[in-house]
Amino acid sequence: MTYYAHPTAVIDPGAEIGTDSKIWHFSHVSPTAVIGERCSLGQNVYIGNHVNIGHGVKIQNNVSVYEGVYLEDNVFCGPSMVFTNVLTPRSAFPRNTSEDYRRTVVKKGASIGANATIVCGVTIGESALVAAGAVVHRDVPPYALYAGVPAKRIGWVCECGLTLEFGGTLAVCSCSREYKLDQDRVHKMKEV
Repeated sequence: MTYYAHPTAVIDPGAEIGTDSKIWHFSHVSPTAVIGERCSLGQNVYIGNHVNIGHGVKIQNNVSVYEGVYLEDNVFCGPSMVFTNVLTPRSAFPRNTSEDYRRTVVKKGASIGANATIVCGVTIGESALVAAGAVVHRDVPPYALYAGVPAKRIGWVCECGLTLEFGGTLAVCSCSREYKLDQDRVHKMKEV
């Protein structure tokens, strides 16, 4: 075994878990889940079937990642944030097959704050930041800062997480990364 799992964690046979990943107390990884290298799954995390998690992902306590969710590399999921996977759930009319699930994608480097809710079928763009408690029901552009219920763009953030201040169409973060604002989209111009 090239990863660490706390003795209370349940890792179903067939699950793929990358080198140096850590799975903490009372977490459950389903049999067809794929988890990359150097990931951290906090206490009481559930990873459903057919979920793909990239490298370097951090999932804090009390998060369930259901079938239909794909997390790219270096995604951060804050404590008790929520993913859904069915738009119209009904107890009397179960919708629990792969055809019923809407695909949700969280792109490389994006962060989701504590207690945020991500309604299924959206894409959260690269290095975007969703504030704590936000309810996201539509796509979030790369580098966007989204907050509120329903979530709306309230600014832009650098790859490092700091808020960007645009002077016209250009912004330079204190970490020296440079960005351009073009037609309500932000593009990284210069890498550190």
